[in-house]
Amino acid sequence: MPFEFEPLAIPDVILVKARAFPDERGFFMETFKQSEFARGGIRRNFVQDNFSYSRRGTVRGLHYQMNPAAQGKLVACLRGEIYDVAVDLRKGSPTYGRWVAALLSAENRRMLWVPEGFAHGFQALTEGVMVWYKVTAEYDPATERGLRWDDPALGIEWPLRQEAILSTKDAVLPTLAELSEADNNFTYGGHL
Repeated sequence: MPFEFEPLAIPDVILVKARAFPDERGFFMETFKQSEFARGGIRRNFVQDNFSYSRRGTVRGLHYQMNPAAQGKLVACLRGEIYDVAVDLRKGSPTYGRWVAALLSAENRRMLWVPEGFAHGFQALTEGVMVWYKVTAEYDPATERGLRWDDPALGIEWPLRQEAILSTKDAVLPTLAELSEADNNFTYGGHL
């Protein structure tokens, strides 16, 4: 099997380990295979791919889109290393307001599945980070929302906290406690 699927402390967030096949030329690996992902618990149709380039210290997030345009994300780091974070926003969830994180890098070739109902963000731990991710819904500015990256109530342990570089938009996002009912329409319904 070319993939291993490891649920994290919030079981709906899954670390995907892709198997590489090295030879004298380098290596080959599959990055997505619908039948394998379905067996691993990720049964989604991906409709858009995104790519970002970031300087060391950059924090992108915490972002999400509300229903009906909620996005599940399959995130991979193609160059460098990132600290990738998912925050549970599903009201009624036993893990509401909790977060999980994983180190993703070009070297470890791991991916993170962040389902709908979670805010997502990452911090670039090296210079010139390249991140690629697949999403289950197209970008929709009308449903786009965000959560403050350094919300003290969340207590996310960002590795380069003192070096954080933020966009103007991300710097003024609300905390979890400040989110209005209109900014979070996710509810928990068991495993996705």
